[in-house]
Amino acid sequence: MIYTLMNKYTPVVELNIDEDTGAILKVVQVIHPEYLPVGIAMIRGIPDRKSLNDWWRGRSIPASRSGIREALDILKVSYTEQLLTKCYGLSLSDQYWINPKAHPFKWEDINFFHNPFSDDVGNALFGQATPGSELDLLSPCNTSDGWLRKKWKIIDGERCLIKSGSNPFQQEPLNEVIATSLHRRLNRGAYVPYRLIWEEQIPYSICGNIITPETELVSAYHIYRSQKKRNHHSVYEHFLLCCEHLGIPGMQEFLNYLLAFDFLIANTDRHFGNFGAIRNVDTLAWVGPAPIYDSGTSLWHDQVTGAIHPGGDVPAHPFRPTHAQQIALAGSLDWIDFSALRDIDEEFRVLLSASPYIDEARTDALCQGLKGRVRQLEQLALQQRQHAVTGPSQDEPGAEPDSPDFEIKLS
Repeated sequence: MIYTLMNKYTPVVELNIDEDTGAILKVVQVIHPEYLPVGIAMIRGIPDRKSLNDWWRGRSIPASRSGIREALDILKVSYTEQLLTKCYGLSLSDQYWINPKAHPFKWEDINFFHNPFSDDVGNALFGQATPGSELDLLSPCNTSDGWLRKKWKIIDGERCLIKSGSNPFQQEPLNEVIATSLHRRLNRGAYVPYRLIWEEQIPYSICGNIITPETELVSAYHIYRSQKKRNHHSVYEHFLLCCEHLGIPGMQEFLNYLLAFDFLIANTDRHFGNFGAIRNVDTLAWVGPAPIYDSGTSLWHDQVTGAIHPGGDVPAHPFRPTHAQQIALAGSLDWIDFSALRDIDEEFRVLLSASPYIDEARTDALCQGLKGRVRQLEQLALQQRQHAVTGPSQDEPGAEPDSPDFEIKLS
């Protein structure tokens, strides 16, 4: 079937899309290539079909989503990609959508920012829909990413994202809430505030949408793919060069904050898909880095109690394999008021104590772990100040901070 890929009101390209598989079979016509998604490769003036398919499939619910097989059975579809055409590719993260050429729609009549949408898909994703009932598949949940159960819901007129945790500890929603408090205390970078709700003794995090009808969220993954990486550039260098080439303001300062914040919460999943930048869809002008979101996969969320400790070998993404290496990219830590973090572990304790999935021993270990991360970062800030006066000692590594071999020595 022939669709026009739209960016809000602007026709971008005409595509032949297979209804059964959701795959883009052919680029039929190029109309306004400047409005293509960031990172789409062009070959002799034509968008590369493989690159377009990668972007298009990336809009669908990942096959790794918790409970997705049961949800697809309820929704009576075989693949998550098939849900894309059911909602015309519409999202609450950007303004891209596909318009059937034979029976076109108007964006103002169909977008999810202004119009109501069905709860059926979201309920199915949470295992709450009734199998066999007639379901309305027009939903922004069809274009939500991530492996945890999540759904969009309109609450008192606001588009809200509700996200679950994972077994056995159901800790991720609580981590989002303590991360919000940490952001407030640090009082430095933009962030998405999360709050906690409970349904049938199960915790869920909930947040409002950061995207408006005039903006779009562009993931760091697509920014990173916008330019060919040179062999002598590190991943960190290449990403910043891509931001510079695109004209995204404020990214290095943002990354300095993000890396310090992720160090504090021992975030093990800050991949290129869960941070990015915001662009105006009408003018294509970059607003700047997106507020920090999606921080639940942190604070030893899936580790047994005995494995919880604040050590410097915590796995990291996306620039270095461990936080002890990655924190070296964050620059000066002088901006951190560590006195504002003194009792963050006690606030975490109150939050954890409300969960039936987390016992007292785990609560103690998690609070000590968070307190230890704060102490370690404070030690690093002190080392930086000492180095500024005396220079590094002879037994410290001589590699530059952007070298893969550079690692902060943590006690």
